[in-house]
Amino acid sequence: MTTTTTAPGQAAARPVGTWTLTWHGVRTVAALELRQRVRSSRWKTALIVWFAVVGLITLLAGGVLTVVDDTATSTEAAGAVLFVVVTALILGLGLLVTPTLASTAVNGDRAAGTLATLQVTLLSPAEIAAGKLVAAWLSACAFLVVSMPFLLIALGMGGVPFATLPRVVVLIALLLAAVCGIGLGWSTIAARPAGSTVLTFVTVAGLTVFTPIFFGLTYPFLSSIQEVQVYGLPDDYWEQPDSSTPSEPVCELSVQERSVAHTEWTWWLLAINPFGVVADGALPPGTHEGSPAEYVTASTQGLRDLRLGAPDVHDECWVDEDTSDVVPTSRGAGPVWPLGLAVNLLLGTAGFVVAVRRLRIPQRTLARGTRVA
Repeated sequence: MTTTTTAPGQAAARPVGTWTLTWHGVRTVAALELRQRVRSSRWKTALIVWFAVVGLITLLAGGVLTVVDDTATSTEAAGAVLFVVVTALILGLGLLVTPTLASTAVNGDRAAGTLATLQVTLLSPAEIAAGKLVAAWLSACAFLVVSMPFLLIALGMGGVPFATLPRVVVLIALLLAAVCGIGLGWSTIAARPAGSTVLTFVTVAGLTVFTPIFFGLTYPFLSSIQEVQVYGLPDDYWEQPDSSTPSEPVCELSVQERSVAHTEWTWWLLAINPFGVVADGALPPGTHEGSPAEYVTASTQGLRDLRLGAPDVHDECWVDEDTSDVVPTSRGAGPVWPLGLAVNLLLGTAGFVVAVRRLRIPQRTLARGTRVA
């Protein structure tokens, strides 16, 4: 029997597999990535430009509200509108900046000849990918932190519950993490940094721009003329002769032909949109009725109702009367943001998995002409 001994002072090398993951390895790679970004003058310039752009647009939006209403700066409605504008601005700019932070993490190092140095160490492919992902995500969150003063200004004007702020910050941070994972995956597939950046932008555009376009394009094909129940004034009410004492309008239930759209088949196209995720999940449940935040919730309720499709009875009774005994009450469509957030995170996870598998050595599927070391 042969025994293996270790010389004094010599540490046994730990077994390194593809999915070996330690905090020390992830921290080492992330620290290297962050040091490179901090030393770059472009990184500081980007933060300054970001702060200036968000601040300028916030100032302009507040000025527009002041021009529209002299008392807008002290009303809760103005605070709710400004908070929505700033949130949409931060999310939109974040989705534009984040792809450039992760889409060149791997092929950029390969082109510079520094990736092979990491691969021949005791760092596993999972640790290299996770470290680069954490560094890109922390860099993206830095832009979010810089925007916090403007969110606090809008929140301080009132109209929005304080619990909305952490929900917005967490949702945006998770969406940015998903984009970082997508960019990391493309950076291991595309041979050139420019190609991976374009592919990441196309993926983000597919989630933010193309999803509502596809929903609108498919809407006519999902619509058809059907017989539905309508609760409203009868047709003969409008045909009665003029008189000084017209009869009291009474709504009736009838069957009529109407165009019905089966949005329950395509509602998910809007649910996976990052803007839809933040809009639907930002406000906490139980918002005070009648407040400006309640109107924001009502606007996102339309997105939730798309999942239910057409109602059983169309309520077209404009007479001020109780219709609860004829028209079924709302079926209470629940929130859709958990599904949208899960889909975005799943795409980011898929990109991370692809990156780990592509970082294994030896790599047999590199594109022709790709630099290895």
